Amino acid sequence: MDRYKKEIGRVLAPLVELEEGQVIELLEEPPEPEMGDLAFPCFVLASRRKQPPAQIAAALGEALAGRRGAIWEKASARGPYLNFYFDYPAFGRDVLGAISKLGPDYGKTDRGGGEVVVIDYSSPNICKPFGIGHIRSTVIGHALSLILEAQGYRCIGINHLGDWGTQFGKMIVAYQRWGDDRELKEDPVNHLYHLYVRFHREAEADGALEEEARLWFKRLENGEEEAVALWELFRRLSLENYEQIYALLGISFHHHHGESHYNDMLDEIIRLVQEKGIAVESEGALIVDLDKDNLPPAMLRKKDGATLYLTRDLAAAQYRKRTFNFAKALYVVGAEQTLHFQQMVRVLELLGFPWARDCIHVPFGLIRFKDGRMSTREGKMILLEDVLKRSINLAREIIEEKNPTLAHKESVAEAVGLGAVRFGDLSNDRIKDVEFDWEKVLDFSGETAAYIQYAHARICSILRRAGCAEPSWSEEAAASLGQEEEKALLKTLAFFPGKISASAESYRPSILARHLIEVARDFNRFYHECPVLVEDEKLRRARLLLVAAVRRVLKNGLALLGIAAPEEM
Repeated sequence: MDRYKKEIGRVLAPLVELEEGQVIELLEEPPEPEMGDLAFPCFVLASRRKQPPAQIAAALGEALAGRRGAIWEKASARGPYLNFYFDYPAFGRDVLGAISKLGPDYGKTDRGGGEVVVIDYSSPNICKPFGIGHIRSTVIGHALSLILEAQGYRCIGINHLGDWGTQFGKMIVAYQRWGDDRELKEDPVNHLYHLYVRFHREAEADGALEEEARLWFKRLENGEEEAVALWELFRRLSLENYEQIYALLGISFHHHHGESHYNDMLDEIIRLVQEKGIAVESEGALIVDLDKDNLPPAMLRKKDGATLYLTRDLAAAQYRKRTFNFAKALYVVGAEQTLHFQQMVRVLELLGFPWARDCIHVPFGLIRFKDGRMSTREGKMILLEDVLKRSINLAREIIEEKNPTLAHKESVAEAVGLGAVRFGDLSNDRIKDVEFDWEKVLDFSGETAAYIQYAHARICSILRRAGCAEPSWSEEAAASLGQEEEKALLKTLAFFPGKISASAESYRPSILARHLIEVARDFNRFYHECPVLVEDEKLRRARLLLVAAVRRVLKNGLALLGIAAPEEM
């Protein structure tokens, strides 16, 4: 599609007195096929020409009357838009030819030039089960990693574990008082979680527990052997549990650098802010005054000498720049932390780091519940593992009911069940809150991953019946697709690379996810109106090329969202 936009930009630029790039940015896809394939809105010229947009469009249409480009056959005005209509024989050859030639690389670019992007995502808290609340950061971050890799970046995934803080003093106290070695061995994370909940329940009646926990955390900070040994045990058992979830989701990280990783780097950050003269003492605490930036003060050290989450993130940013020399560092963290990252970036700027602007917060909305938010302290959690297993079980039940002879039923059930949970999140604009609803999570009908996966499986079945997994290329056949459903499908396939780029540029996997729904929808319309395995050999070959291209786009797109594409369902 880029080639078509560039051609239109070259033709229009001198007529509208804009740069080619400006014209390309303004081009839109009309809502209806009869309105053309790409449209230029003339509103932007109205004030300069002091004419109504419709009059400008009409004049441009007259200027291009009778002309055709190398890849478009006509241009005509309709209201305030100048609409361009593609030369579909050439378009069919271009689109299907590109998909046939590039295969699994269709949609990829080298735009990133191998530059490094560090992505901080998932970040569960040690000693607590992996709750559904962490699904958003986990799947959004993983999808962005895959999408940016497809744009030519080298992505480094970092799991910034919550593995430090006063809660570990609480965990040590709880384990020493009520812990059970057998339960810890059999079900470590859930046992630790129940101890954490019990601590807060008991602390409501016994205030001395909080002080005891503070003392144990101080011993941990001081490196005392007993405290460190328990902390290391809790961390190892938690991470082993999390790795099982990540393995199920097909996610791996380059580094599990939790908060504790930066303990030895905090003194340097404190020294830097003091040397730069940007930190001041306030009631015994060390702060950076950000009043000129309309931000509250950034506290880096409490009056008792303890550092804060912000201090660790400053140390982490500096470590990541030194270690990986990133072009961008993404933080896939909830929108409620927006102020925190604004403060972090501003302090880095005040420290004189020009790369501070490359530290980018990628916020997302909360998962909300009908009966209020989750509370780990009160023991109110929906476990991600339970959600994934229930989704897989439901997929298995549906397969047993509708296709009991299906081969590889277990792997298909996993692909469908896991895909439903992933896509249910990724298809939403990340910035919006999502309401958790068991019925929605376990609903495989409508605009879901299963809808896309089924379209892919149906195409695989067509190709098997045709006796050709990959139809042989034919320019003549590719140029012969002219029915409206065929043209609509071609155009949707052509927009696929641009949707990947848009997802990468805006850090929104939902753009790609929604486009895959459109591809599947347009395929189903085509399939209903245009039989593929017809007797006419030329038409049969053309439509086989088209459905094979759809299969490739669906498979490539699902892969970039971390979702499998079964060949049978």
